Amino acid sequence: MTETLIIDHVGHRGDGVTSRGGEAVFVPYALGGETVEVDAVAGHPDRRVLLRVDQPSAERIAPFCKHFGVCGGCAIQHWQPAPYQAWKRQLVIAALAQAKIDCEVAPLIDAHGAGRRRITLHARKGTHEVLKVGFTAAGSHDIVPIDACPILDPGLDGALQAAWALAEALAETGKPLDIQVTAADNGLDVDIRGSGALPSKLIAKLSRLAEEHKLARLTRHGELVLMRTPPLISIGQAHLTLPPGAFLQATAAGEATLAQLAIERCGKAKNIVDLFCGVGPFALRLAAKAKVAAYDSEAPAIAALQAAAKTPGLKPLVAEVRDLFRRPLVTQELRDVDAVVFDPPRQGAQAQAEKLAAGKVPTVVAVSCNAATFARDARILIDGGYKIGAVTPVDQFRHTPHVELVAKFSKK
Repeated sequence: MTETLIIDHVGHRGDGVTSRGGEAVFVPYALGGETVEVDAVAGHPDRRVLLRVDQPSAERIAPFCKHFGVCGGCAIQHWQPAPYQAWKRQLVIAALAQAKIDCEVAPLIDAHGAGRRRITLHARKGTHEVLKVGFTAAGSHDIVPIDACPILDPGLDGALQAAWALAEALAETGKPLDIQVTAADNGLDVDIRGSGALPSKLIAKLSRLAEEHKLARLTRHGELVLMRTPPLISIGQAHLTLPPGAFLQATAAGEATLAQLAIERCGKAKNIVDLFCGVGPFALRLAAKAKVAAYDSEAPAIAALQAAAKTPGLKPLVAEVRDLFRRPLVTQELRDVDAVVFDPPRQGAQAQAEKLAAGKVPTVVAVSCNAATFARDARILIDGGYKIGAVTPVDQFRHTPHVELVAKFSKK
């Protein structure tokens, strides 16, 4: 049933929000102050589908991507930059207020840079067995076929064509695929998931396609199919060989910005611990001036970091595999540490924050991709005697509600 609504504001997921009968109603792609015509969404009484904007906001602009509104990759391309950036900063302010944390929130830093340097494409057979390769649709598991994406780093040129070719080669398996593509400094690094065991003829076909599309490396479930050249990325002074399917910050500018903020907040610390270190985007840069101990649960990432740590000119950098959720570093292990940097996954680092709060490390630098779990962990540190400095929000996921943030905590 269609109805007309007046949107009150943009919510924390990027949807327009209004109220009906005292209950919040969410309208994707609508802006505050707009009068819109909407339709119901079956099974979701609090959601509506935007049919038409009758009275648009003065802040509304035309989206730049032909797939916007169908593809679920971007939530916001229809809002002018200034109000969009103010809204994203406000997400951080609201999360901190929810945890009763009163501190300065710095202006949002735009770190989209050249665009996304890693993507995961999905390949599925749809109606009439027609193959689709692309991103998931907004609010569903359907696949939106993609032949171009304007928010990608130029280093991913050729990624979509390669993914389509690989998916077509594996279509006979009938299995859904996830194809992760990363722009390394020297070519595309591709890892295919979901294919299961393959006969030798298909492996050979994949090898030919990897050569044809000049991929740096092609792996399947992390197992090597073909490597033309080891995929390398530069981190500070070091060159690191990526493990298959490795996690990287979404943009090179985002990684550099977060690392620089963390380094500045470590000040003159000479003995630093990097927790949830991944392949070492902070550790390898910090090691230019300080002794570093780095920890992460991903063994391939630690192995890659250990190799890169041998770069001439770096101070001692040791890296160890450790599940910091199950075995957080305790006070005794942090006794001689000047600063700790931690950058956990979206669920945050509650167990580790509790151990840090009980200790005496002078400086703790928290990096986060989730304002809510950051605020929870920050509350633990503050209750343990730390003073929080200004929180700096960083926008490397432009056009989405995702925001990174960095803050320094000093022991009183």
